[in-house]
This record gives sequence, structure tokens and C-alpha cells, in this order.
Amino acid sequence: MNLIEREYEMSYKQIIAQLKRYHQRLNGSTVEYDLTFYQDVLHDIKKLSSSYINKSDNQIKSISQELINKAILNKNLYNLLVEAFVIVSEAVQRVLKLQPFDVQLTGGIAMHFGKIAEMQTGEGKTLTAVFPAYLNALSGIGVHVLTFNDYLARRDAHWMGPVYNFLGLSVGYVQEGMSIENRRKAYGSNITYLTAKEAGFDYLRDSLCYKSSDIVHRPFNFAIVDEADSIMIDEARIPLIIAGTSNEFIDNVTNMSQIARQLKENEDFEFDENARNIHLTEEGIKRIENILNLQNLFDEENTEDLSKLNCVLHAEYLLHRDIDYILRNGKVELVDEFTGRIADKRRWPDGLQSAIEAKENIHIQSGGTILNSITMQHFLQLYPKICGMTATALAAEKEFKEFYNLDIVVIPPNRQCIRKDYPEIIYKTKATKLDALIREIIEEHKTGRPILVGTQSIEESAELSNTLINAGIQCKVLNAKNDESEAAIVAEAGKPGAITISTNMAGRGTDIKLGGENEDEKKKVAELGGLYVIGTNRHESRRIDNQLRGRAGRQGDPGSSRFFICMEDDLFVKYNLKDLLPSKYVLNKDCEIIENPVIIKEIARVQRIIEGQNLEIKKTLYKYSAMLEQQRKIVFEKRDNILLKDIFIEFFKISSPNQYNSLLKKVGRCKFVDICRRLSLLQIDKAWSQYIAQIADIREGIHLLRLGGQDPIFKFREQSIQLFDQMMDELDYKTIVSFNKLKIKDNEIDLSDTGLKAPSSTWTYLINDNPFENMLGIQLIGNMNLSIGAGVYGFLFVIYALLKKRNKKK
Repeated sequence: MNLIEREYEMSYKQIIAQLKRYHQRLNGSTVEYDLTFYQDVLHDIKKLSSSYINKSDNQIKSISQELINKAILNKNLYNLLVEAFVIVSEAVQRVLKLQPFDVQLTGGIAMHFGKIAEMQTGEGKTLTAVFPAYLNALSGIGVHVLTFNDYLARRDAHWMGPVYNFLGLSVGYVQEGMSIENRRKAYGSNITYLTAKEAGFDYLRDSLCYKSSDIVHRPFNFAIVDEADSIMIDEARIPLIIAGTSNEFIDNVTNMSQIARQLKENEDFEFDENARNIHLTEEGIKRIENILNLQNLFDEENTEDLSKLNCVLHAEYLLHRDIDYILRNGKVELVDEFTGRIADKRRWPDGLQSAIEAKENIHIQSGGTILNSITMQHFLQLYPKICGMTATALAAEKEFKEFYNLDIVVIPPNRQCIRKDYPEIIYKTKATKLDALIREIIEEHKTGRPILVGTQSIEESAELSNTLINAGIQCKVLNAKNDESEAAIVAEAGKPGAITISTNMAGRGTDIKLGGENEDEKKKVAELGGLYVIGTNRHESRRIDNQLRGRAGRQGDPGSSRFFICMEDDLFVKYNLKDLLPSKYVLNKDCEIIENPVIIKEIARVQRIIEGQNLEIKKTLYKYSAMLEQQRKIVFEKRDNILLKDIFIEFFKISSPNQYNSLLKKVGRCKFVDICRRLSLLQIDKAWSQYIAQIADIREGIHLLRLGGQDPIFKFREQSIQLFDQMMDELDYKTIVSFNKLKIKDNEIDLSDTGLKAPSSTWTYLINDNPFENMLGIQLIGNMNLSIGAGVYGFLFVIYALLKKRNKKK
């Protein structure tokens, strides 16, 4: 029994249900299908509901106030659950004129118990979240509802806000660009809607405050994560960064980018078999050494040039506009591979980001000095209690358990899904696939049925739409380049005859209503078979495919889906899947279509293997970041003690009594304490910023130790512990050295001689999952159980050959 459930009083039936869950866990399952426990609670809710129907609004509000008082005094929320859910249900019906479904109540119960509720698309998860949010907000210590984007945070707060207000609770929301005052007010509300990244960025900003009054967050309590698999799994290892102004000169990479463009494929450089990596040939190395007038490109003093060269090669030949990024308003904006949306405020690591900017001949922006960072995964783990909801949790079962210790509760749909998911059609080439897609769309369009086509990239969506337009078929395109038109395009996507070409933007959080808002057109579309969803690629994650399928067949509506894929799709090329398929199907030149259930099963199996591989990569990377996270907590605790308490001042009194007494006498205790606090915090911030820069440098190349038979994780931990201990040992000494340099100027204590000052400005961004980050380390993690071709071994050989060449030249 977990800590959340231990305090709850249970009936005999509830205990039996709990024992069944234990039996499931003993058998290795973290997924609950047996809803007996939740249904018993639901039965009590519905039984009590009948006595509340005739109560007046004032009586309902009075009961809510009584629950607030009980929660503040007792903190045992389970005893309040039934009555809390009953009055929320009543408030929803009276304020929003909506009747909550039983499955929404069940999902709310599961989330209150700290579970991931898997609820099918279109089941009304926004309303479901109100029940546990209200219950957990009763104690007055705050609930965060973490949404997929700013728009949803604002929409949901406005939409559900009247329900909370009716029951005597306040609600707020946080948006990018909001002032500190408005943020603090929003966080002070009983329920706050915001994105996980904004919550994380505010946490990082708070970590650099020099006055307690500047902090916007209060202690974390409970978080409800919408689209939990996307936020908690897909973006888990993406670091949130806060950076400050830097006086360092950022070298211009334009010259190196021009050199890269002069190089010739198969002469100066080569790709691996699957075009996932690029490496210089002997001829290419000689050519670059001549251009740069270098004796040996691999000499230690040329490390920076070599690093810059690698970045521009990857930027020039492996990253593509309108696939990996777009240009907008003179800036490079990254496209999120999972959502198809612009990855707001996200950058690649500075070297690669600068190389892309040089490639596109736009202003190269400085990354500044990183002051602090935290991964999304570690940030979410700061909440004492967390839960989530999504339509695609099962495929991420292992990740939820591994990283968050969260179980999944599968909630049945309110109405049975009648969508027809047809088998994939596999073509040998992209050309034949495109022809088949166009024919399929034209034929279905003749019936008047709305069609949604999910593509993998902006480039592909543009190509498909142009082909349709040339064929005389009008369509609308939804991708990262026109994301501001998303609401208008989605509103029309379910109307008769509508054709919508979209990237993954339409795959999550998008509610396409049959017929739009017109009931007559809804009936007409339903008679035609509902929305027809076509996928043009299979993705590495089954969850992305399932999210796309889930746009059709919502709430019992008719609909269907089918994927058109080919042997030249990125998934096939990237993982060399051609070698995994029986040769009799691949080598048959007379047949352009591969129709065999064995092949389809093989593709699904490969997706599962890739997901397993990615999990192993995440687990390994987590081992690296976990050490840094523990160290960050130690530093933050020390910082908080200085920021929020005055006991730190004794350190100065003991360490430097003469300076202490002199300054204290001249400026008074209040000013003296403030300047000592600021000096201590600045010293901590400087030391921590330098430390994480050192750790980043070590992390960048630590995986190469594997070639020498050493364990890189062990060595990384060993080195990071040594560096951290050294930093902490030196911190007090450096603080006293700075303290002794303090002087009085114009009756104020002057900090200028200490060399310590806060950055004049800061900004936040995310480091994108670099597609070329530590490829060697990733490939050497362990047995991948997936044949990805000789390219991997070629890559290792190239590294070996380059190292050998460097040593030979020495």
C-alpha cells in the first residue's frame, strides 16, 4: 500500500479490491483493469448525489465551505472525497449545464489516488481534472494543472473557473510573458493552470532571487498532468535552462560553415549507411587542414575548430529546413518531432544552434552563461503528489513506473469506440505511395466525407497539398508555419468535403467535431462514415500513431483510419528495417505493394523494440542526470537557508570577526545582513554555474571511456563527486575572501571589489534533444536488440580511425 492510500479508511470490499491489485503487482503488472475499488466509491457518490439535487445554490456553497474547514483541520482528504465529488458534480451541472459521465468521476477518483488515468480521446479529460483538483485544493496549499500549451491553460482556466468560484475556490493561470506580480497572484490561487515548462522556468527564476519577496512559487503540493505521456515521457529529459548575460565573445562560425559547403560527398566526407551520421575521409581531413593552415586537425589546441566543424557538417547535411526547423521572423525555430508544433523557446546546444544560424545566413545569437538548469523529469518529481491523464498511457507503462513510480488505471469509454482501423498498406517507393494517397483522397472526397491526413513533416504536408491542388482538389494545411490558424482550421476539419493536411499538430489535444457546430451536417457526416484519418508514416512511438487515429471515432462517433507507408519512409531508413523483412517480399520487383499480415506484425514488433531501446537510453541518461540533481538539491537547500533565515550571519562573525564588527558598526545590522546575504548568494550562484559548465564538458566525452573497457557512468559519478566536494569545500573560503574585500562607500557597503554581480538580464529556453548528441555513447549503452545496420559499426570504426590518426601524427 502506498503512502497516499495508507491513511484511507476502507470498507471490506475496498480491502478485497486492494488485495486484487497487490496480486496484479506481484505478477509484474502496473496496469489496473479491475475497477471494483473505484466503482464502489462511485456508487457512494451517486447514492449521495440524489440528496443534493434539491439543495439551493447557497446550501451547496455552504457545504463547500464546511469541506474547506475540515480539510484545513484534518488533512485526511479521503474522508471528504465522496461529498467533494458530489458537490463538484452539482456545480458543474448548475454552472456549465453539463452532466458529468461516470467514467469522468472514475478517472477523477483514480487521479486523486496518484494514478495515471488512461481515458480515450473525446472523453472530456478537462472536466475530469476538476474533481481531484477541487478535492486537493481544499486544504489551501495549491494545485497545479499542467497543460499541453499556453492556449489550453488559459482556455481551461476560463472554462472551469466558474465551477471553482461557485464552490468558493480561486483559480488562476500563468502565461509566457506574464509579469512577476501576475504570476505570484496566479500561484497564490487554489488552482493554477499552466504549462509544465512555465512552472519549471519560474522555479529556476526563483532559484536566482536575492529577496524572498521576489519568489513567485509557494511549496509544491499536487500536480495533475494533462497529456501525461507527452509531458512526462517525451519531454522528460529535456533540460530547462536559465541563462544570463555573458561577456564572452562568441566566435563566428560563418567561415567554418562556408568551408563545409565546399566539401564533396564521397570524396571529403561520407554518410553512414542510414544517413544518421557524417564523418570526414582522409582526403577531407587533409583538405580542411590545408584550408585552415593546420598541421594536425586533431591536436589538442584545435579541439574548438574540430568541434565547430562537426557542428557545421551536421547542420549543413543532416538537419533540414521545414523538417527539423523553420525560419520565421529572422530566427531558427525548432519543430517538435512528437507534436509537429514549433518547440517554443527551444534551442539546440549552442554549437549546433549557431551552425544552423550560419547555414541560413542569419544573425548568430549568443547562448549566454547557463546559470541553472533542471530536466522536466526532475522538476516534476519535486511535487509530493502527482497524477496524470492521457489516451495513450499503456505504451509508456514501463516509463511511468521506472521514472515516477506511477501505476495506470484503464478507464473504459463512456461510449464504445466504433472506429474502424484498417491494416496498413505498404509500398516500395515514396512515389507509388504518393500516387496511392492522392487516388484514395480523391475517391473518398467524392463521397463528401471529411478527411484528415497526418504527415510527418512540414515539407511532406506542403508536397501533398500542392499535388492535390494541382489535381483540382482544395485542401487546408495545418503545420508549424501557420499554427496561428490552428483553431479555425480544426473547426472546419469535420465538415462535409473538408480535406485537412496536417503534421503531428492534429495528433494530440485536437477535438475535431463531425459537421463542426452544425447538427444537420454532423448527421450527414456520420452517415458517410465519419472522419477518415490517413497516416502517411509510422512513427517510432506507437503512441503518436494512436493519437492520430484517435482524432476519429470520438465519443461513439463513426470513423476510420488507415496508414499508407513505404520502404523509403524515415522509420524504415533510419533503422534499416528492410533487412528485417522477409526477402521474398522485398525483392519481388513485379509488385509495388507489399500485402502480408506478417510484415505488418513485424513493423509493430520493431516499434516495440525501438521503444524498448529508447527506454534503455533514457534510463542510462537518467543515471547521469540523477547525480547532478542530488547535488542541486544540496546547493538549493544551502541557498534557501541563506535566503530565508538569518542564522548564516554567524558564519561571518566566526570566520572574520574584525571585518564583521567593523562593517556592522558602520552601517547597522539591517544593511549589514542584507549585503552579507547577497554576497553569499552571489558566491553560490557563481560556483554552481561554473560547476554545471564543468560537468557539461565532462559529460560530453565521458562515453569514450567505454572504448577502453571502463564504465563511463561510474567514472562520471566519481569525477562529479570530486568536483562537487571541491566546490563545496572552496565555497566558504571564497565567500570569506570576498567578504574581507568589502569596503564602505558613501555610507553603503560596496560589492564592486569582490568581482561578484548578478547578470543584468536573464532568459529561459530549453535544450532540444540533440539528434546527434553522444551518438557513440548511445550506441554503446548495451544490447539494443535491433539491427540498425553496419552504420553503427562504421561510426565506431571512424572514431577509432580518427583517434588512431591523431596519435600517429603526434
